[in-house]
Amino acid sequence: MNHLTAECLLPVAANLGEGPCWVDGRLWWVDIERCEVHRLDLASGRDHAWTLPSRVGFAIPTTGSHLVVGTEEGLGRFDPGSGSLIVITRPSSWRPGIRFNDAKCDPAGRLWAGTMACDEQPGCGTLYRVDSHWQAKPMVHQITVSNGLAWSPDGGTMYYIDSPSRRVDAFDFRDGEISGRRSVVEIADGFPDGMCLDARGNLWIALWGGWGVACHDPRTGKRLARIDVPVECVTSCCFGPDDELFITCASRDLTPAGRLRQPLAGGLFRARVGVHGPPGEPHLFRDESATALVSP
Repeated sequence: MNHLTAECLLPVAANLGEGPCWVDGRLWWVDIERCEVHRLDLASGRDHAWTLPSRVGFAIPTTGSHLVVGTEEGLGRFDPGSGSLIVITRPSSWRPGIRFNDAKCDPAGRLWAGTMACDEQPGCGTLYRVDSHWQAKPMVHQITVSNGLAWSPDGGTMYYIDSPSRRVDAFDFRDGEISGRRSVVEIADGFPDGMCLDARGNLWIALWGGWGVACHDPRTGKRLARIDVPVECVTSCCFGPDDELFITCASRDLTPAGRLRQPLAGGLFRARVGVHGPPGEPHLFRDESATALVSP
């Protein structure tokens, strides 16, 4: 097994850094608990932040000039140019105390977005598929902490994480429909959080409580590599240019003594992993909605 190390790219001390997404030379990410959407310009090293009205689980660029965001209020369209946020819709089963967490877009530009209870009560979350007209359909029920998503290079398999299960599950995937759920990766050193796929079809999985990122072959379940990160709670990762993997983490639950032991907690990290991300990723949300109708 290969052992790799990560360098701190930005010691920003996020409370709950999450959802990195590399698009056109910029790294988008969120700080969930501080209700912030961030954009890091790697060339200048400048990180710009926008504060939203409530906790934000993800921010994903669309085929337009804005981003789709998931918050405690529902799904919205965020314009970084003006800083405005319009809530477009929320699922019919929405209730107080639920928020969106992790999300990704599939190869056709559909958004797959999961929810969870803010107090992490078991079984309260749902994984939704959101089409280009912002219609949300529940696809997986009774989720506790909806997290990482990825699709195989041929598009025939969707990988998914419900963190407390300590595993990665796979579904057969065809035309936006899923079936045949089974476990393909088991995690013992921490809880699997966000993840991404590389060009070889292997999964890079952030380890909450595990001090790193693990690479697994989902066809065999075997661990191939590990990136050591000097922070206990690693939350997610994504590929950037070449073989660079960007990594987010959290400082949320640290005591004062823990912060002294982990001075880089909440920072953005980068590791060179010797493999690129898949061509054509990340997938953008295909927003074909002509009118923004706010749900009551």
